[in-house]
Amino acid sequence: MPLSEFALIQRYFSALGAGDHIDLSVGDDCAVLRLAGGERLATSVDTLVSGVHFPADSFPEDIGYRAVATAASDLAAMGARPLGMTCALTLPDAEELWLHAFSQGLAQAAAELELPLVGGDTTRGPLTVTVQVLGSLPAGAALVRGGAQVGDRLYVSGTLGDAAAGLAILNGEWCPEPEYGEYLVRRFHRPSARIRLGQRLLGSATAAIDVSDGLLADVAHLASASGVRVCVDHLALPVSEALQLACSDAQQRLRWALTGGDDYELCFTFPSDQAPAQGTLIGRVEAGEGIYCDADLQGAEGYQHF
Repeated sequence: MPLSEFALIQRYFSALGAGDHIDLSVGDDCAVLRLAGGERLATSVDTLVSGVHFPADSFPEDIGYRAVATAASDLAAMGARPLGMTCALTLPDAEELWLHAFSQGLAQAAAELELPLVGGDTTRGPLTVTVQVLGSLPAGAALVRGGAQVGDRLYVSGTLGDAAAGLAILNGEWCPEPEYGEYLVRRFHRPSARIRLGQRLLGSATAAIDVSDGLLADVAHLASASGVRVCVDHLALPVSEALQLACSDAQQRLRWALTGGDDYELCFTFPSDQAPAQGTLIGRVEAGEGIYCDADLQGAEGYQHF
Protein backbone atom coordinates (compact mmCIF):
# COMPACT_ATOMS: atom_id res chain seq x y z
CA MET A 1 0.00 0.00 0.00
CA PRO A 2 1.49 3.40 -0.99
CA LEU A 3 2.55 5.72 1.80
CA SER A 4 0.28 8.66 2.52
CA GLU A 5 1.81 12.14 2.73
CA PHE A 6 1.59 12.21 6.52
CA ALA A 7 2.93 8.69 6.94
CA LEU A 8 5.85 9.59 4.65
CA ILE A 9 6.68 12.66 6.75
CA GLN A 10 6.32 10.75 10.02
CA ARG A 11 8.50 7.84 8.92
CA TYR A 12 11.38 9.70 7.24
CA PHE A 13 11.49 13.30 8.45
CA SER A 14 9.77 13.90 11.80
CA ALA A 15 12.80 12.73 13.82
CA LEU A 16 15.06 15.41 12.32
CA GLY A 17 13.44 18.40 14.03
CA ALA A 18 15.03 18.68 17.48
CA GLY A 19 17.28 21.66 18.24
CA ASP A 20 18.28 24.11 20.94
CA HIS A 21 16.28 26.92 19.35
CA ILE A 22 13.16 24.93 18.43
CA ASP A 23 9.99 25.30 20.51
CA LEU A 24 7.67 23.54 18.05
CA SER A 25 8.81 21.40 15.14
CA VAL A 26 7.39 19.03 12.49
CA GLY A 27 3.76 18.04 12.95
CA ASP A 28 1.84 21.29 13.36
CA ASP A 29 0.74 24.03 10.97
CA CYS A 30 3.84 26.12 11.72
CA ALA A 31 7.15 25.60 13.42
CA VAL A 32 8.10 27.93 16.26
CA LEU A 33 11.74 28.97 16.61
CA ARG A 34 13.24 30.98 19.43
CA LEU A 35 15.49 34.02 18.92
CA ALA A 36 17.68 35.40 21.67
CA GLY A 37 17.33 39.03 22.67
CA GLY A 38 18.96 41.45 20.26
CA GLU A 39 18.98 38.97 17.34
CA ARG A 40 17.39 39.19 13.89
CA LEU A 41 16.14 36.42 11.61
CA ALA A 42 18.04 35.62 8.40
CA THR A 43 16.30 33.41 5.84
CA SER A 44 17.02 32.12 2.34
CA VAL A 45 15.56 29.48 0.02
CA ASP A 46 17.09 27.35 -2.75
CA THR A 47 15.50 24.93 -5.21
CA LEU A 48 17.26 22.00 -6.88
CA VAL A 49 15.63 20.38 -9.92
CA SER A 50 16.61 16.93 -11.18
CA GLY A 51 18.53 17.13 -14.44
CA VAL A 52 19.19 20.85 -13.95
CA HIS A 53 20.98 21.24 -10.63
CA PHE A 54 22.11 17.63 -10.24
CA PRO A 55 22.27 14.63 -12.60
CA ALA A 56 19.03 12.66 -12.68
CA ASP A 57 20.84 9.45 -11.68
CA SER A 58 22.45 10.96 -8.54
CA PHE A 59 22.27 8.88 -5.38
CA PRO A 60 19.37 10.06 -3.20
CA GLU A 61 21.60 10.50 -0.13
CA ASP A 62 23.80 12.87 -2.16
CA ILE A 63 20.75 14.82 -3.33
CA GLY A 64 19.58 15.24 0.26
CA TYR A 65 22.97 16.39 1.51
CA ARG A 66 23.56 18.75 -1.41
CA ALA A 67 20.13 20.37 -1.06
CA VAL A 68 20.85 21.34 2.55
CA ALA A 69 24.48 22.39 2.04
CA THR A 70 23.78 24.64 -0.94
CA ALA A 71 21.00 26.45 0.92
CA ALA A 72 23.08 26.71 4.11
CA SER A 73 25.87 28.38 2.14
CA ASP A 74 23.68 31.50 1.97
CA LEU A 75 23.63 31.63 5.78
CA ALA A 76 27.42 31.33 5.75
CA ALA A 77 27.71 34.23 3.31
CA MET A 78 25.73 36.43 5.73
CA GLY A 79 27.61 35.31 8.84
CA ALA A 80 24.40 33.88 10.30
CA ARG A 81 24.11 31.24 13.01
CA PRO A 82 21.92 28.31 11.83
CA LEU A 83 18.56 27.82 13.55
CA GLY A 84 16.59 25.38 11.40
CA MET A 85 15.29 24.55 7.94
CA THR A 86 12.21 23.47 6.02
CA CYS A 87 12.15 21.14 3.01
CA ALA A 88 9.56 20.94 0.23
CA LEU A 89 9.98 17.67 -1.66
CA THR A 90 8.29 16.94 -4.99
CA LEU A 91 8.47 13.28 -6.02
CA PRO A 92 7.30 11.33 -9.07
CA ASP A 93 6.67 8.34 -6.76
CA ALA A 94 7.00 7.65 -3.03
CA GLU A 95 9.61 4.88 -3.27
CA GLU A 96 10.59 3.89 0.26
CA LEU A 97 14.17 2.84 -0.53
CA TRP A 98 14.78 6.18 -2.24
CA LEU A 99 13.16 8.10 0.60
CA HIS A 100 15.20 6.28 3.23
CA ALA A 101 18.48 7.10 1.47
CA PHE A 102 17.42 10.71 0.81
CA SER A 103 16.48 11.20 4.46
CA GLN A 104 19.90 9.84 5.51
CA GLY A 105 21.71 12.45 3.42
CA LEU A 106 19.38 15.14 4.71
CA ALA A 107 20.00 14.02 8.29
CA GLN A 108 23.78 14.01 7.88
CA ALA A 109 23.82 17.57 6.54
CA ALA A 110 21.32 18.71 9.18
CA ALA A 111 23.55 17.34 11.95
CA GLU A 112 26.81 18.71 10.52
CA LEU A 113 25.38 22.17 9.85
CA GLU A 114 23.18 22.32 12.97
CA LEU A 115 20.02 22.83 10.92
CA PRO A 116 17.15 20.77 12.35
CA LEU A 117 14.28 20.10 9.95
CA VAL A 118 11.27 21.94 11.38
CA GLY A 119 8.73 21.66 8.57
CA GLY A 120 8.06 21.34 4.88
CA ASP A 121 5.77 19.82 2.29
CA THR A 122 5.54 16.81 -0.01
CA THR A 123 3.76 16.58 -3.35
CA ARG A 124 3.77 14.55 -6.57
CA GLY A 125 5.62 15.75 -9.65
CA PRO A 126 9.10 15.90 -11.24
CA LEU A 127 11.85 15.42 -8.65
CA THR A 128 12.48 18.82 -7.04
CA VAL A 129 13.91 19.72 -3.64
CA THR A 130 13.41 23.15 -2.07
CA VAL A 131 15.18 23.95 1.19
CA GLN A 132 14.55 27.10 3.18
CA VAL A 133 17.14 27.89 5.84
CA LEU A 134 16.66 30.07 8.92
CA GLY A 135 19.45 31.69 10.88
CA SER A 136 20.09 34.41 13.43
CA LEU A 137 22.20 37.55 13.25
CA PRO A 138 23.16 40.04 15.96
CA ALA A 139 21.17 43.26 15.70
CA GLY A 140 23.03 45.68 13.45
CA ALA A 141 25.47 43.10 12.07
CA ALA A 142 25.49 41.09 8.84
CA LEU A 143 27.85 40.24 6.01
CA VAL A 144 26.40 41.81 2.86
CA ARG A 145 27.45 42.11 -0.78
CA GLY A 146 27.36 45.90 -0.75
CA GLY A 147 30.10 46.81 1.72
CA ALA A 148 33.35 46.53 -0.28
CA GLN A 149 35.49 49.67 -0.21
CA VAL A 150 38.17 50.99 -2.57
CA GLY A 151 41.50 49.62 -1.34
CA ASP A 152 40.07 46.42 0.13
CA ARG A 153 41.60 43.04 -0.71
CA LEU A 154 39.63 40.12 -2.16
CA TYR A 155 39.88 36.64 -0.60
CA VAL A 156 38.33 33.24 -1.20
CA SER A 157 38.06 30.19 1.06
CA GLY A 158 39.04 26.64 0.09
CA THR A 159 39.77 25.73 -3.52
CA LEU A 160 37.98 26.52 -6.78
CA GLY A 161 36.99 24.42 -9.78
CA ASP A 162 36.63 21.06 -8.05
CA ALA A 163 32.85 20.84 -8.26
CA ALA A 164 32.74 21.91 -11.92
CA ALA A 165 35.33 19.26 -12.73
CA GLY A 166 33.28 16.72 -10.77
CA LEU A 167 30.17 17.62 -12.74
CA ALA A 168 32.10 17.18 -16.00
CA ILE A 169 32.93 13.64 -14.86
CA LEU A 170 29.30 12.93 -13.94
CA ASN A 171 28.16 14.21 -17.35
CA GLY A 172 30.64 11.95 -19.16
CA GLU A 173 32.62 14.91 -20.54
CA TRP A 174 35.88 13.96 -18.85
CA CYS A 175 37.39 10.83 -17.36
CA PRO A 176 40.41 11.31 -15.07
CA GLU A 177 42.09 8.69 -12.90
CA PRO A 178 39.62 7.30 -10.33
CA GLU A 179 41.79 8.32 -7.37
CA TYR A 180 41.30 11.98 -8.32
CA GLY A 181 37.86 11.67 -9.88
CA GLU A 182 36.25 10.38 -6.70
CA TYR A 183 37.40 13.43 -4.76
CA LEU A 184 36.17 15.87 -7.44
CA VAL A 185 32.77 14.18 -7.76
CA ARG A 186 32.37 14.26 -4.00
CA ARG A 187 33.10 17.99 -4.01
CA PHE A 188 30.09 18.41 -6.31
CA HIS A 189 27.76 16.13 -4.38
CA ARG A 190 28.89 17.17 -0.90
CA PRO A 191 29.76 20.89 -0.88
CA SER A 192 31.07 22.42 2.34
CA ALA A 193 28.92 25.30 3.57
CA ARG A 194 31.42 27.56 5.37
CA ILE A 195 29.16 28.37 8.31
CA ARG A 196 31.91 28.78 10.91
CA LEU A 197 34.04 30.94 8.63
CA GLY A 198 31.10 33.24 7.91
CA GLN A 199 30.53 33.75 11.62
CA ARG A 200 34.21 34.52 12.18
CA LEU A 201 34.15 37.10 9.36
CA LEU A 202 31.18 38.91 10.85
CA GLY A 203 32.30 42.35 11.95
CA SER A 204 35.64 42.22 10.12
CA ALA A 205 35.00 41.45 6.42
CA THR A 206 33.51 44.37 4.52
CA ALA A 207 31.51 42.30 2.01
CA ALA A 208 30.90 38.62 1.20
CA ILE A 209 29.17 36.27 -1.23
CA ASP A 210 29.17 32.51 -1.71
CA VAL A 211 30.51 31.06 -4.97
CA SER A 212 27.55 29.22 -6.49
CA ASP A 213 27.34 30.44 -10.10
CA GLY A 214 31.09 30.82 -10.70
CA LEU A 215 33.72 33.14 -9.22
CA LEU A 216 33.54 35.77 -11.99
CA ALA A 217 29.75 35.92 -11.94
CA ASP A 218 29.47 36.08 -8.17
CA VAL A 219 32.26 38.63 -7.70
CA ALA A 220 30.50 40.73 -10.34
CA HIS A 221 27.40 40.71 -8.11
CA LEU A 222 29.54 41.88 -5.18
CA ALA A 223 31.13 44.63 -7.28
CA SER A 224 27.74 45.85 -8.53
CA ALA A 225 26.22 45.90 -5.04
CA SER A 226 29.24 47.77 -3.65
CA GLY A 227 29.58 50.24 -6.54
CA VAL A 228 33.25 49.35 -7.10
CA ARG A 229 35.55 47.59 -9.56
CA VAL A 230 37.00 44.27 -8.45
CA CYS A 231 40.21 42.93 -10.01
CA VAL A 232 40.91 39.18 -9.87
CA ASP A 233 44.43 37.76 -10.23
CA HIS A 234 44.03 34.43 -12.01
CA LEU A 235 47.52 33.28 -10.98
CA ALA A 236 46.51 33.50 -7.31
CA LEU A 237 43.42 31.28 -7.55
CA PRO A 238 43.61 28.29 -5.15
CA VAL A 239 43.25 24.98 -6.99
CA SER A 240 43.25 21.61 -5.23
CA GLU A 241 46.07 19.13 -5.66
CA ALA A 242 43.55 16.60 -6.97
CA LEU A 243 42.46 18.93 -9.78
CA GLN A 244 46.03 19.86 -10.66
CA LEU A 245 47.07 16.21 -10.89
CA ALA A 246 43.92 15.06 -12.68
CA CYS A 247 43.83 17.79 -15.34
CA SER A 248 47.02 18.74 -17.20
CA ASP A 249 45.20 21.43 -19.23
CA ALA A 250 45.91 24.65 -17.32
CA GLN A 251 43.34 26.60 -19.35
CA GLN A 252 40.62 24.10 -18.53
CA ARG A 253 41.49 24.23 -14.82
CA LEU A 254 41.35 28.00 -14.95
CA ARG A 255 37.99 28.01 -16.73
CA TRP A 256 36.52 25.68 -14.10
CA ALA A 257 37.96 27.81 -11.27
CA LEU A 258 36.66 31.10 -12.71
CA THR A 259 33.31 30.11 -14.17
CA GLY A 260 32.38 26.59 -13.06
CA GLY A 261 30.46 27.38 -9.88
CA ASP A 262 29.05 24.87 -7.37
CA ASP A 263 32.07 25.17 -5.06
CA TYR A 264 30.08 27.08 -2.42
CA GLU A 265 33.22 28.67 -1.04
CA LEU A 266 33.05 32.16 0.46
CA CYS A 267 34.49 35.12 -1.43
CA PHE A 268 34.96 38.21 0.73
CA THR A 269 36.71 41.56 0.99
CA PHE A 270 38.93 42.77 3.81
CA PRO A 271 40.55 46.12 4.62
CA SER A 272 44.08 46.33 3.20
CA ASP A 273 45.65 46.83 6.63
CA GLN A 274 44.13 43.60 7.97
CA ALA A 275 44.20 39.93 6.96
CA PRO A 276 41.73 37.14 7.67
CA ALA A 277 42.80 34.04 9.57
CA GLN A 278 41.52 31.88 6.69
CA GLY A 279 41.40 32.45 2.93
CA THR A 280 43.57 33.05 -0.14
CA LEU A 281 44.26 36.57 -1.42
CA ILE A 282 43.06 36.68 -5.05
CA GLY A 283 42.47 40.33 -5.91
CA ARG A 284 41.74 43.90 -4.94
CA VAL A 285 39.00 46.52 -4.97
CA GLU A 286 39.41 49.68 -7.05
CA ALA A 287 37.36 52.71 -7.97
CA GLY A 288 35.11 52.11 -10.96
CA GLU A 289 32.62 49.41 -11.78
CA GLY A 290 32.43 45.77 -12.88
CA ILE A 291 35.05 43.07 -12.69
CA TYR A 292 38.43 42.69 -14.32
CA CYS A 293 40.42 39.47 -14.63
CA ASP A 294 43.82 39.26 -16.30
CA ALA A 295 43.11 35.79 -17.71
CA ASP A 296 42.38 35.39 -21.42
CA LEU A 297 39.21 33.28 -21.36
CA GLN A 298 37.10 34.42 -24.28
CA GLY A 299 33.37 34.18 -23.61
CA ALA A 300 33.87 33.13 -19.99
CA GLU A 301 30.85 33.61 -17.77
CA GLY A 302 29.21 31.89 -14.86
CA TYR A 303 26.07 29.79 -14.68
CA GLN A 304 22.92 31.41 -16.08
CA HIS A 305 19.52 30.22 -14.80
CA PHE A 306 17.68 31.60 -17.86
